[in-house]
Amino acid sequence: MRAAASLRQRVPQVSILRPGIVAFGSVSLFIICGALAPILQAQSPLADSSSRSVAHGAAVEYLYPEQVIVPVDKVSPVALHFRIAPAFHINSHTPKQESLIPTKLSLPESSGVKLASASYPAGQDFTLPLDPSTTLSVYTGEFTIQAGLVAARGNHLVQASLRYQACDRSACYPPKTITVPIDVIGN
Repeated sequence: MRAAASLRQRVPQVSILRPGIVAFGSVSLFIICGALAPILQAQSPLADSSSRSVAHGAAVEYLYPEQVIVPVDKVSPVALHFRIAPAFHINSHTPKQESLIPTKLSLPESSGVKLASASYPAGQDFTLPLDPSTTLSVYTGEFTIQAGLVAARGNHLVQASLRYQACDRSACYPPKTITVPIDVIGN
C-alpha cells in the first residue's frame, strides 16, 4: 500500500475537463499507452513493413533480391523469389481454365529497365475438395520467376508488379497486385 501511495506522489495526476465530457485519464496512463503502442504494433502479423508485400494482407510475399547489378543493354537473368502464405495457393502462369487469372510479372515502361523474358515454374496439380473432377494448376509455398532484364546505364529503383489470384481450400479471392521493389544497377 505504501508503494502505491509513493508512486502516486511521484507521477503527476492530470484531469482534463470539458463541458459535457467526463474527465480523461491521467498523464501516466497516457504515457503507458503511448509507450506500448509501438510494441503491440510490432507484434501484429500485419504490421507495416515497406519492403514486404505480405505486410499489407497479401497472400504472396516478395522475398529477394533487393538489388541486382547487370551489364548495360544486355539481357541478364535474375531470379525473383516469392512465398505464398500458408493455407493459400495461387493460380500458376498457365491456369487450366480460361476463367482463372494467371500469375504475371510486369515492369513499368518508364523504369529504365525492360522485362525481356519471364520464365515461370510449372504449376502443381491441385484438386478442389468440393469438386474432385476439377484440377487446377497452382503454386504453393515458395516459387521463383526467372526474369530476363535489360537495363540502361544507372541506378533504377524499379517498382515491378506481380498480379495473381489467391485461393484457399474453399474459395478464390479477387485478383491482387503486389509491388516487387528491385534496385537494378546498369553497369
